[in-house]
Amino acid sequence: MTKPIRLLVVEGNIREAREAHRAGFGLTPGDSYASVVKGLAPDAICDIAMPADEGANLPDAAGLESYDGVFLTGSALHIYHLTPPITRQIELMRAIYRSGTPCFGSCWGIQMGAVAAGGTVTANPAGREIGFARRITPTAEGAAHPLLAGRPASFDAPAIHLDAVVAPPGDTTVLARNGMTPMQAAEIRHEGGVFWGVQYHPEFSLEETASILGRLAEPLMAEGFRRTRADVERYASELTELGRDPSRADLAWAHGLDEQVLDPMLRLTEIRNFLSHRVRPTVSARGRA
Repeated sequence: MTKPIRLLVVEGNIREAREAHRAGFGLTPGDSYASVVKGLAPDAICDIAMPADEGANLPDAAGLESYDGVFLTGSALHIYHLTPPITRQIELMRAIYRSGTPCFGSCWGIQMGAVAAGGTVTANPAGREIGFARRITPTAEGAAHPLLAGRPASFDAPAIHLDAVVAPPGDTTVLARNGMTPMQAAEIRHEGGVFWGVQYHPEFSLEETASILGRLAEPLMAEGFRRTRADVERYASELTELGRDPSRADLAWAHGLDEQVLDPMLRLTEIRNFLSHRVRPTVSARGRA
């Protein structure tokens, strides 16, 4: 009888942000991420860690090594503020590197992977990238890398971020970029560990993306993305409808979205590839499968 794979989902948000996400979408970011992963790996047992919380029960070195893989969620925090909820996460990421446990992160996750290895994150000089990252292009290294296996030469993906990695750590291979963000995907090696990450959110459904955008009406209006709250609500409503019915060609055309976003199996490419190329081989090496 094979043992299930053990995965750790590291929730990047403080309690207030988690509860706001739950109120709008029905799940916290950590719970939503775990649900997505279990959809791809039904045999997985997913634990959720919340290092942003003071006094959180976090795994030690042996505990991290007992996991077959780690996932880092997004976060509403800004990593350069270096408050305790952030520094606890940086220390945990450094411990993950030292443990050698395969790790994948989205958005905040790639920023955490970079900063923990000595890189720099600032507010994105190009500004906020929100809704969707457009025309993401694999680099020559990315086109041959298993993280992006199956992605075309240019693709879009859900994205919501103000910050970006502006100075990658020393042992970083940039795998994809676009006109807004110079490091959309990367592999980072540090202290014996290997991290794969993306600045976008392959785990976000259109419904989850719409829920977040609906809560960001003020910055969307202030920064000129939408003129009125009604415009924001209409945009979010159309994304929700398209998520529920991807055959709505009218909405897909209006929002410029193709199968790379509309087809869940294509949208989840990077997470599926991480499970196949980093987690499953680890399980096999440990004799669990």
